[in-house]
Amino acid sequence: MHITSERPEDAAAIRALTEAAFRDMPHSSQTEARIIDALRAAGALTLSLVAIEEGVIVGHAAFSPVQIAGALGDWYGLGPVSVRPDRQRSGIGQALIREGLRRLKSAMAAGCVVLGAPAYYGRFGFEADPDLHYGAAPPVYFQRIILEGSPPKGEVRFHPAFDASSD
Repeated sequence: MHITSERPEDAAAIRALTEAAFRDMPHSSQTEARIIDALRAAGALTLSLVAIEEGVIVGHAAFSPVQIAGALGDWYGLGPVSVRPDRQRSGIGQALIREGLRRLKSAMAAGCVVLGAPAYYGRFGFEADPDLHYGAAPPVYFQRIILEGSPPKGEVRFHPAFDASSD
């Protein structure tokens, strides 16, 4: 398996992969593929990484800018992260996340936020922060990792593509 940045011709495969990955997930709103498409269309996919095995895309991770009032430096949101159903729980998602965080750190990003399972995202260094909020999300599931500088405080706003995806 190798990880690389998406190419323009990967968009359809990423959409199909994302739809398949989230199809049977009870926590899914089934908007993940539309979110990625909207981020791409808006030029807001800061990082769009694909995992490739034998010439086939088996995983994808998206990183896009977020706004935090008063935060210093550039902050990003992780997600959606998709892995082909028959390859889930094989480390592909972890590899994509680690590579994305490595690239953000190399680009001098201040940090990254994610809405997800604390046990899973904690392994990468994400942690809940009572001073950081995202709408009505339960605080334990909204986490951040600091890559440079000090922790921000306040409300986090994801790119509008996350809101528009449910249209």
